[in-house]
Amino acid sequence: MEVRVVAAGKGWRWIVDGFALFRKAPAMWIAITILLALIWAVSLILPLLGTLLFNLLSPVFLAGLMTGCRAVENGEALEIRHLFAGFKQQSAPLVTIGGVYLVGTIVVMGIVLLSAGGSMLPTVLSKGAGVDIETLRAAIRSLAIALVIGSAFYLPLIMLIWFAPMLVMFVGMAPVAAMKLSFSACFRNTVPFLVYGVAVLGIWIVLSLPAAAGFVGGLLVLALLLGSIPVLICSIYASYKDVFIPSRSASTTGGNPFLR
Repeated sequence: MEVRVVAAGKGWRWIVDGFALFRKAPAMWIAITILLALIWAVSLILPLLGTLLFNLLSPVFLAGLMTGCRAVENGEALEIRHLFAGFKQQSAPLVTIGGVYLVGTIVVMGIVLLSAGGSMLPTVLSKGAGVDIETLRAAIRSLAIALVIGSAFYLPLIMLIWFAPMLVMFVGMAPVAAMKLSFSACFRNTVPFLVYGVAVLGIWIVLSLPAAAGFVGGLLVLALLLGSIPVLICSIYASYKDVFIPSRSASTTGGNPFLR
């Protein structure tokens, strides 16, 4: 497949188009999001193993969610079964992608821990309120540096994985080829992805503001997040269509895109 280089503003457009897909089946999208969250919560019951397994299967779930996006776009009903579609189709290559993501995540976490200084943070946590201000500042500084370094290593991993499940699910590409093409597509569209990342961060900050109101605000934030997560899921599909599939005339129509 040929990679398209799109304009910077497309990064915001992916969120808008994701919202349009969400509006076509909001209740079912929220239900699927809750189900996926429950699966993640259950995985936490198994210490370490459950988390590793969930990360391994995350591309399989993502591929299923993308089939749901395609179904909604084609006017079909969104169903719970779409979440598990990746287990019925292309499961082996999707798990292979999950394996790369899992190993990469473990490596990045190791780099973060090493960069943060293995003994400083536990010392600060163990002392609690008794820690002196200079030690606390040093710990925060080392943690900030570690997070920056970790992000620098984690970003290429995300670029490898971003489009890969869709390329496997929709095109039938081999996992290694799909990851290579995904990385290339993300790299060639760095600017729109930067706009997308800033927009997502801004949205999450705004949605988190009601939490300052206490318990009621926390419930409101939870409700908003349940609505925003499926929008972001749908925006991944929108980015795939934009980068790999020529946009249709409908995507360039005027008017308020949030009200289409």
